[in-house]
Amino acid sequence: MSGTFLGMPGNFPENAAKAVQDSQLRYNLRKATHTIRGKRANVVSELPDWTELRAAGKAIKDETLRHLDRYLIQLEEAVTRAGGHVHWARDGAEANRIVAGLVKATGETEVVKVKSMATQEIELNEALAEQGITAYETDLAELIVQLGDDFPSHILVPAIHRNRAEIREIFLDKMPETPPGLTDEPAALAEAARLHLRERFLRSKVAISGANFMVAETGTLVVLESEGNGRMCLTLPETLISVVGIEKLVPAWRDLEVFLQLLPRSSTGERMNPYTSMWTGATEGQDFHLVLLDNGRTGVLADEVGRQALRCIRCSACLNVCPVYERAGGHAYGSVYPGPIGAILTPQLRGMSSELDASLPYASSLCGACYDVCPVAIDIPEVLVHLRAKAPHATAERAGMRVAGWILEDSVRLGKAQRLATRFRKLVPRRLPGPLSAWTDTRDLPEIPEESFRDWWERHERP
Repeated sequence: MSGTFLGMPGNFPENAAKAVQDSQLRYNLRKATHTIRGKRANVVSELPDWTELRAAGKAIKDETLRHLDRYLIQLEEAVTRAGGHVHWARDGAEANRIVAGLVKATGETEVVKVKSMATQEIELNEALAEQGITAYETDLAELIVQLGDDFPSHILVPAIHRNRAEIREIFLDKMPETPPGLTDEPAALAEAARLHLRERFLRSKVAISGANFMVAETGTLVVLESEGNGRMCLTLPETLISVVGIEKLVPAWRDLEVFLQLLPRSSTGERMNPYTSMWTGATEGQDFHLVLLDNGRTGVLADEVGRQALRCIRCSACLNVCPVYERAGGHAYGSVYPGPIGAILTPQLRGMSSELDASLPYASSLCGACYDVCPVAIDIPEVLVHLRAKAPHATAERAGMRVAGWILEDSVRLGKAQRLATRFRKLVPRRLPGPLSAWTDTRDLPEIPEESFRDWWERHERP
């Protein structure tokens, strides 16, 4: 996985501390997340079997991950039979080389893209630019981010941190064909973007996409979107290159029935997406290439607790209920994957050697709201705690935990420690000194009682 967003500070606490000072950002986030959250709750409540659907989604994804090697080979064979070409990429650098080579082989220097988090993960646009190839985003929110020289901050709505007035200014500044009288009404902004993109669609010979799902049984790829721009990318160009993470598989065609109910309701709060595009291999004379991306995913698969993050279907439901994300925003996570899912997925894909990645498992209150709304039942709090145990810890902290463990594992030692603590309770400061001070910066030190419960029990209850 590639590095963090340029300009990001060293860790999540620093990023978040800066973000919460931006009142406009907090207003934008609160308004958008609460709107999407409310829509989701309404459409989910319509289904009496939502709990069963959720369990089915979890079971299908777990079955896929258990036999991922077999299903990937089945997918490759099905895509090849249908006239497509399959490429395997160990990491982002290899995937970027493959895609750049395929584009160069067509003789083109421009490509259009339908929204793909995998290509953002590997920084494909930047890699193509180094090869003299310009990539144009066509998803409206992605277009706003690209034109504004910005970074995505949400899985579903990458420009969620921007309001209408800011978007209007971006369009006026970066789209020459935009009329000077453009208002900030949503319909006017959408029409300006549509006129800007139409020329790109009609002249581009190469398109790059991601996929929400891949069906091993048939070799079919599926993209769900709301604007129709994705379908223009998928059908008009002569060459289509799809870059997809290896975990996006489902075994059989019938499995889509479950996910086509779970995903729209959990992401956009709709019963179904306005545009659901499916294609199998090379269609209507189009040259089709599928790049299967690992980029750390097999490493995640090896972790019995952490692997459940690979069930993620990128719905963003966890972001919309997270109190931490709502206040800090997506940029604070320093990755294309923000929010609770990013806090567990990014450190596993990138490793925890950097200060930022080591801090991400702590970007949570562990309230559990993310688990409650996850359509594939990823226990994000469980993985967060699991990763916290793996994160680097200061020597003093590790020593303190070893001492605490030694005391707590023996009832006699614990009793002596409690009596000693009550004897010197008045000498304990309200703020801890030295390297321990960070603990009391954000929480109160519990007051030590005059008598331990053990001693009270001995005096009152023992015959």
